[in-house]
Amino acid sequence: MMFKSVWFLRRLMQRYGGDSKRRSFVRLASGAAEGAAASGSITAEQAVRMWAQHFKQHGISEPLLSSQYIVAHVLGRKTLECVERGKLRDKLTVRERERVWNLCSKRLTRMPVQYVIEEWDFRDLTLKMRPPVFIPRPETEELVGLVLEDLQLRWGEMYRTDLRCLEVGCGSGAISLSLLHSIPQLRVFALDQSQTAVCLTTENASRLGLQDRLDVRHLDVINDADSIMSECGPVHFLVSNPPYLLSQEMKSLQTEILLFEDHGALDGGSDGLSVIRPILALASKLLTERGRVYLEVAPCHPPVIQKLIEERMPGLLYLETRCDLTNRPRFCILQKKG
Repeated sequence: MMFKSVWFLRRLMQRYGGDSKRRSFVRLASGAAEGAAASGSITAEQAVRMWAQHFKQHGISEPLLSSQYIVAHVLGRKTLECVERGKLRDKLTVRERERVWNLCSKRLTRMPVQYVIEEWDFRDLTLKMRPPVFIPRPETEELVGLVLEDLQLRWGEMYRTDLRCLEVGCGSGAISLSLLHSIPQLRVFALDQSQTAVCLTTENASRLGLQDRLDVRHLDVINDADSIMSECGPVHFLVSNPPYLLSQEMKSLQTEILLFEDHGALDGGSDGLSVIRPILALASKLLTERGRVYLEVAPCHPPVIQKLIEERMPGLLYLETRCDLTNRPRFCILQKKG
């Protein structure tokens, strides 16, 4: 089987566990091999249709989109719409067919497309992606837009002076790097409990030329609060897309997420607030006067967080709740009292 590396296959076999499940996996991959062999010389359009059908037969979510993204990536484009019409009707080269097969075989294991093609767009940036680092979702793009809008309205003048930000849970670096890209005077201190995430954020920052204004550390907001306090210093705002799923919700996640993404970036404990609480405690100490906190949370959280602030954190003020594009309460804005 033409997996790119032996360790990847072994890892998949371990994930599937049990002889019967392993045999199912082998049959799945073998079926893909037979389909690719039977296809012979095919065009990009034919490859998209063939793999979309194969994905559908094996219960892969978004089969057509998955196939389109992979074939477009092999052709050097982000989407099929970006590929010249004539190129779509040309026969794939042997190398292109092999790459399509290799990548689609990974998708058959339920690996998310973002990991398969090893990159994804976030707002106006293209970021490298690598399992198990959390894949940024559209809601987080909304969070960045909200932060930029609020900063412009409230601190318009500060766009022309130094701004300091703390991001808790940087993952691939999506939030920090998008903010740095949009605000030339911004400096960010970003942290994550995963060393893999820290490395990926650092790599993305270097690729985008933003490393000089970003300080990334392998720190845990729950266990390393004192270190964060001493190393970070005062910040004008804190932003985070923390783990906020309730532990009981983890079992109902898509197979792609359960198999490949870091559960530590998702599981927020029994009430979804196990990381949010220490974030708020840290904010009350690190924020400058009237500094703000921007959080992405579960729809059930805004009233709970507001009550928590009012009852236990007198240094903070709950300002407002914002909804996402699906009209679910998704974002909390808080402020340090002045």
